[in-house]
Amino acid sequence: MDAFAVSIAAGLTIDHVTHRHVFRIAFHFGLFQFMMPIVGWLVGSTISAQVAAYDHWLAFALLGGIGGKMLLDARSSTERKANADPSRGWMLVALSIATSIDALAVGLSMAFLQVSVWLPCVIIGLVAALFSTLGIAFADRILRRWERVAGLVGGCILIMIGVRIVLSHQA
Repeated sequence: MDAFAVSIAAGLTIDHVTHRHVFRIAFHFGLFQFMMPIVGWLVGSTISAQVAAYDHWLAFALLGGIGGKMLLDARSSTERKANADPSRGWMLVALSIATSIDALAVGLSMAFLQVSVWLPCVIIGLVAALFSTLGIAFADRILRRWERVAGLVGGCILIMIGVRIVLSHQA
């Protein structure tokens, strides 16, 4: 669901969503959702305490920073710059990591339970890719007429997802 919400927010920041945008977002979100549990599983119990201590803060920082930037961009009356495309470069990598950081903990859990990680990771990756495709398409087709408001809402959603991640780790 995080990938779905973030893909909606990403779709709102792109002037005209093309098949390339959809593919890049869906592919990267799906790939990172697939890979992060495997990385967590491979790391296993070696550094689980250290990772668990700050993974939620990393996700919060990434989502909060990107959400804050979206809020500033939505407030600004200036035209978007070409480098604001969230389906390219470091922004895409940051969004991919932020939406999949919790999957690292899932992989760690699977290592502790000594269960196979491969089938669940394939399913997680495919579902994330599908939901990301639906999210960016939804944003482009339905929410385009409320672009400025949707940009503000999208930024707030990213920040709230980050806060939710932090709060869920405080309990």
